[in-house]
Amino acid sequence: MLYPLPAVLVSCADRKGRKNVLTVAWTGTVCSDPAMVYISVRPGRYSHDIIKDTGEFVINLTTAELSKAADYCGVKSGRDTDKFAECGLTAIPSKHVKAPSIAESPVSIECRLASITPLGSHDMMIGEVIGVSVDEKYVDRSGRLMLEKTRPLVYCHGGYFGLGSYIGHFGFSVRKKKKSGRNPGIRRR
Repeated sequence: MLYPLPAVLVSCADRKGRKNVLTVAWTGTVCSDPAMVYISVRPGRYSHDIIKDTGEFVINLTTAELSKAADYCGVKSGRDTDKFAECGLTAIPSKHVKAPSIAESPVSIECRLASITPLGSHDMMIGEVIGVSVDEKYVDRSGRLMLEKTRPLVYCHGGYFGLGSYIGHFGFSVRKKKKSGRNPGIRRR
């Protein structure tokens, strides 16, 4: 019941170069130094063996515009379907791994497999982040990623949702208020 979770598209390629993409909602960050992430994948999934064999995968963040592709890639198997072609996704070369990135994704996180832990229905695959690519249209002049502009897609108990309005940044609850410069003797209603 820990929801919402990001609904991401994980791309991979076998040793012959055949590409695949699957949707994963069991994913997240497990360490910041070194940067490590996880995906949990059922052992019967087509991509599971590809990732296990090649030791590489790419986590591609999704947007509201990618919701149909995210759903499709979660219910169809790459064993008998070219999900890139069926969803109109563009596979582009990654900078650090042989697994492709998805051009339509605002952020692609290239990973090298560090470990696999069988947990029951899913195996947790921990990946070391070895590269991150960001679509420049989501970077402001100061170099800050404006992820909120991507309309990130999340998964919540069987449904997909776009993230809502901005509430505050980390530490906003303890930040000291700026002085307004107003005369403290005047109260405004």
